[in-house]
Amino acid sequence: MAAEPEFWEPSAPEPQAAQVAGGTGSGPEQGEDQGQGDEQDAEADADGGDAGGDGEHDPVVVRDAHDFGVYARTGGWAFALKVARSVRPGGQAAEGTARTKVSAKAFARLAGCSPERVMRYYKAWDMAADDGLVPQFEVLVPGADIELPDADVWLSYYTSRNSASSVRGQAITAAAEAEGIRPTKALEVAENPTALRAAILADPGTAEAARGALLDRMKEDPALQTEMARAIARTDDLKKAVASEAKAADRIGYVRQIVENGQIRTPAGQTVDAPAELRAEAERHLSLLDELDDSEEAGEWAGEAYDTVKGLVAKAVEEDPELRVQERRTKFYNSLQKATKVFEELTLDEVMEEDIYEADMLQRLEALQEAIGTCISALRKATTTS
Repeated sequence: MAAEPEFWEPSAPEPQAAQVAGGTGSGPEQGEDQGQGDEQDAEADADGGDAGGDGEHDPVVVRDAHDFGVYARTGGWAFALKVARSVRPGGQAAEGTARTKVSAKAFARLAGCSPERVMRYYKAWDMAADDGLVPQFEVLVPGADIELPDADVWLSYYTSRNSASSVRGQAITAAAEAEGIRPTKALEVAENPTALRAAILADPGTAEAARGALLDRMKEDPALQTEMARAIARTDDLKKAVASEAKAADRIGYVRQIVENGQIRTPAGQTVDAPAELRAEAERHLSLLDELDDSEEAGEWAGEAYDTVKGLVAKAVEEDPELRVQERRTKFYNSLQKATKVFEELTLDEVMEEDIYEADMLQRLEALQEAIGTCISALRKATTTS
């Protein structure tokens, strides 16, 4: 979309306006370093020898210089003043000095821009007037000059983007204010996702900020959680990275549980109190893990901590005769339950109906029967001995 032209085309210099605001503020781009003015003026005088008064220059150049000075000190306030003192939006009575004012539509037609653009300046002035920063419209007459606020304050009241008035724009504005930044900055980024993408791809700092924002957003956005999970699941490298991080997190959780609860979970699934030596070693490894920076790889450290603690758990089980017996009993019983469940799930009816029988099946069952018989005999013998 083509940019709208500025609606102010002055016909003559305004001496009073050229002296407002005490020379503070930023330049036409709102970000110039005004502190470099003296140095630049000195360079201009040295290069061009233009040290004479206004009478020695073309009046058109003088007018442009004065207009530039007003804008350099006041920014958009210079244009907003022209709207505030000349525009009477539709619906307001044309009484007193307001009779010489025109509608926003008429002003825009004279300026060669859109009425919406004029009204954005009008609304910015209105908000500033409510804050006591500038006079109300009613006291301003066409051609009146006043001392204007600094240019830096302008962006706090004005937005050149129609999206600011939408529900989406209002949400972005509120979030920007909560973060302590100007809403116009956030709106500009939101309206140019391609630029945001480029910044994320090129700059690690921007990528980190985007990552943090996405994580915060996903806490309250289930749909975004689903989309992110789906995107990761469809990307092999990301899927492997997530699996690796999940494994590291599980190992760290295993060590942390021992430190915080003072208990260990044995290989067979028993939960018993952790020996003092084991708990101290777990605390040492956990402190090392907690001291890692976010940028450091935790996988190797988590693996070392897990292997060390797991080895100490196995050692603790073997050194305690009662615990060792209970561990082996639990392990055997767990295996027996699994075998029973698997055998119960065999559907013999389907074997007969679908004619899927093969000789190898019978051989395996006979071998299993022999193994079960041997196991039963051993248990009976152990029971008799006991």
